[in-house]
Amino acid sequence: MTNLSVSQIIGGGYNEFWHNKDFYRVVKGSRGSKKSKTTALNLVYRIMKYKWANILVVRRYSYTNKQSTYTDMKWAINRLGVGGLFKFNESLPEITYMPTGQKILFRGLDNPLKITSITVDVGILSWVWFEEAYELEDVNAMDTVIESIRGSYDSPDFFKQITITFNPWHEGHFLKREFFDEKTKRNNTFSTTTTFRVNEWLDETDRKRMEDLYRTNPKRARIVCDGDWGVSEGLVFENYKVKDFDVIEKVKEIKETTHGMDFGFTHDPTTLISSVVDLDNKNLWLYQEHYETAMKTDDIFNMLRDKSLLNAQLTGDSAEPRLISELRTKGVKRLHGSRKGKDSILHGIQFLQGFNIYIHPSLKNTIEEFNTYTWKQDKNGKWLNEPIDENNHIIDALRYSVEKYHLGKRKDVNKTIEAIKHLGL
Repeated sequence: MTNLSVSQIIGGGYNEFWHNKDFYRVVKGSRGSKKSKTTALNLVYRIMKYKWANILVVRRYSYTNKQSTYTDMKWAINRLGVGGLFKFNESLPEITYMPTGQKILFRGLDNPLKITSITVDVGILSWVWFEEAYELEDVNAMDTVIESIRGSYDSPDFFKQITITFNPWHEGHFLKREFFDEKTKRNNTFSTTTTFRVNEWLDETDRKRMEDLYRTNPKRARIVCDGDWGVSEGLVFENYKVKDFDVIEKVKEIKETTHGMDFGFTHDPTTLISSVVDLDNKNLWLYQEHYETAMKTDDIFNMLRDKSLLNAQLTGDSAEPRLISELRTKGVKRLHGSRKGKDSILHGIQFLQGFNIYIHPSLKNTIEEFNTYTWKQDKNGKWLNEPIDENNHIIDALRYSVEKYHLGKRKDVNKTIEAIKHLGL
């Protein structure tokens, strides 16, 4: 591995990141900028190079590690051609470098105090990787983990490091203040921004789709394509907050849930959003989402079945009556079309603006839409009372789901506690 060519394995754009040994190594980037894959390759390479090293990989929720970081690490090991040197324990999950017994451990910040008690048999727990760090709503939870990386090792090449990777959204997030703003960022920090342009292996269709955003939605292109911070002006919704809450307990407490769907296929996704509705206190708790392109009727039915929503009342986009009919025939009996009419979008937006909206931090696509859904501007820069019809597929589904509360439809008290237990929240 000493003759590894970084450019051949990962391409360009990450040479300084690859060799950096500052305590904080932070990368924000656009979609498709290969920051997660590069980090996985780098950490696998390093754990074989430094016999004292062990790695802790952290995401906001432990169940997301298997779907992302654990898979990325396995991919990196195979990419480097060293699969025979590692032992994989998918149930924990955990990866062991067999020649020495060094570990790659995976944990969630569901309970940061549990992480502080981690010990290793060989060497020292010296490196932490926070992936999708934008999901962390509290800097204190991150610091609790960082403070557990204590001790030293008697080796001239020893160093400790915290690697943080994420897609940026709103500029108000603590990550900007702590690691990017020159006046307030922490000492011993290397921070950088990468974009999809450094990814030589990005699919051409995805590349063209992202480049088209500069024409259709330049504000969102700043974030999705350039890896810049989210907009602070012209947001349609300013009444929302990313907030952790116990979904099961919230449903038990309020006993009112609602579900909406927007339908897409090739370019636009099919989306689902589920919420707990507290009409008395005007609070809306968003707890479940789905966001996927190219979904056929059977795929949508299976998704709803897996989420135990076949018997729940669902409001879907009425522009797809054939799809709604097919789903009802298959067994989604309480799915019905939305009510559209003159100014229905604005009326729905105004109704939602009357709530305090709390978004569970696991809802990545919902958070993105709320952070990038803006009003149109005229040629003089004046804000218009019309939203840009882009990046609003979950928000449209949310509008549909609350129609019954402001268009005179009967409220539906859904006993859906069982329907969300599978989330493990």
